[in-house]
Amino acid sequence: MALNEGGSAASQAYLEGKAVCDTKRLIAELCRHFYTLGWVYGTGGSVALRVHDDSLPRSHQLIAMSPSGVQKERMEPEDMYLLSERGKVLSAPPPKPYPHKAPKCTDSADVFMKAFEMRNAGAVIHSHGIESCLVTMLNPSAKEFRIAHMEMIKGIQGHGYYDELVIPIIENTAHERQLTESLAEAIEGYPRTTAVLVRNHGVYIWGDAWISAKTQAECYHYLFDAAVKLYQLGLDWSTPDHGPLQNGKTLSGYGGISKSLKATDSLPRCILLDIEGTTTPISFVTNVLFPYAWDNVESHLSTTFETAETQDDIRLLRAQIEDDLEKGVQGAVPVPSDEEGKEKVIAALVANIEAMIRADRKITSLKQLQGHIWSSGFSKKELKGVVFDDVPLALEKWHASGHNVYIYSSGSRLAQRLLFGNTNHGDLRKHLSGYFDTAVGNKKETCSYVEIFESLGVDQPSEILFLTDVYQEAVAAKQAGFQVTISVRPGNAPLPENHCFKTIRSFAEI
Repeated sequence: MALNEGGSAASQAYLEGKAVCDTKRLIAELCRHFYTLGWVYGTGGSVALRVHDDSLPRSHQLIAMSPSGVQKERMEPEDMYLLSERGKVLSAPPPKPYPHKAPKCTDSADVFMKAFEMRNAGAVIHSHGIESCLVTMLNPSAKEFRIAHMEMIKGIQGHGYYDELVIPIIENTAHERQLTESLAEAIEGYPRTTAVLVRNHGVYIWGDAWISAKTQAECYHYLFDAAVKLYQLGLDWSTPDHGPLQNGKTLSGYGGISKSLKATDSLPRCILLDIEGTTTPISFVTNVLFPYAWDNVESHLSTTFETAETQDDIRLLRAQIEDDLEKGVQGAVPVPSDEEGKEKVIAALVANIEAMIRADRKITSLKQLQGHIWSSGFSKKELKGVVFDDVPLALEKWHASGHNVYIYSSGSRLAQRLLFGNTNHGDLRKHLSGYFDTAVGNKKETCSYVEIFESLGVDQPSEILFLTDVYQEAVAAKQAGFQVTISVRPGNAPLPENHCFKTIRSFAEI
């Protein structure tokens, strides 16, 4: 097939071919559906899709786009514009008789192209749904929308139930094409986002293909609607427990903390906590958790061997052990195939696991298995988490003041939730906004903190305070631009002289 100067298919036969026609037909169908949902009333809103073609790289695929000023529920396939991958109009719809206006490509074309270009999107949806407008108006100075602990967050790419969803908000302009620059800045500043809200206007949402974009759009609108209704009920949508809004508090995020909370204004917006030696005595981890995992690893593997969870643990362990054997890691021994019998497999796994524990290795496969062993221990009431006495009060205070508190530990996210959900002071998870483990990287590496910064959606890394007892972690976080304070607790390792970090002996000092 012939390609245009930018590499896109542009022959007349191709422009009139099945792939293009099917894409135009799909846009008309989606617009009719979105009209019934209230997203594209009054000719507003629009949809743009890449023309999928396996013979072309995505970056060279054409883009079909709905027109501007057209009743979206009455559109036909021939009403669509067809653009090159660079946004050049390749074909335009024919004019229609009075009272129809002359055809015009959507004012959002330039904005759409940014999402296609910067995120390699396959589909972009622009909605004027009222809920997407209202959430930007709850606090006129907020620069982002945040929501936590809602099931529909799982429908957003890269997010799970325990993740906080953060969506940037940009200011509206007289013409949609004037949003292009600010939308591009938001896309760059929030690498995890698949949507950008426009204040008093609506939302742009994108996905790998139309199904992904549509699914996410439905989830976003559900969450927007939930936030508005929770606000009307006086409940806080941005915190894990969705408790009552604090006096004067509106949207969590920029400008979202009222003057009545000014006593804690000096704190950064986000607080990131280490566990061992910071919230929890080192002795609890070394004398309780690790020995419990050591003592129960063989029985756990034996009794749960056939379960999907343990088989997944074994798969990760096998991959780690194979890598260890290739690198000559001390203590690594081959694991036989399942055909040689369950007992031999478990014996080899236990030998490797014990070597990993002795070496205090911070690896995902070990931490995941330990988390599952501890989960069993907590459910049997054989384990109870321990935190310092000053921790619950501080968490409650920070949470009530609108600060978002996260955990970053070498233990798995499951282990973190278990510990804070079953402490000597009760369930503290309602005060926490999310959890990070070694899946984001080693705690002594700067890139790990850069990844966390990009996940939290703040403008500057200095808006995050990291509390840890480990000097090397403090250095890595400081190099990433975080504010850092070192926790000095009983049993913690001594710090280097002239370390230059602020220290505390209790969270009450913060």
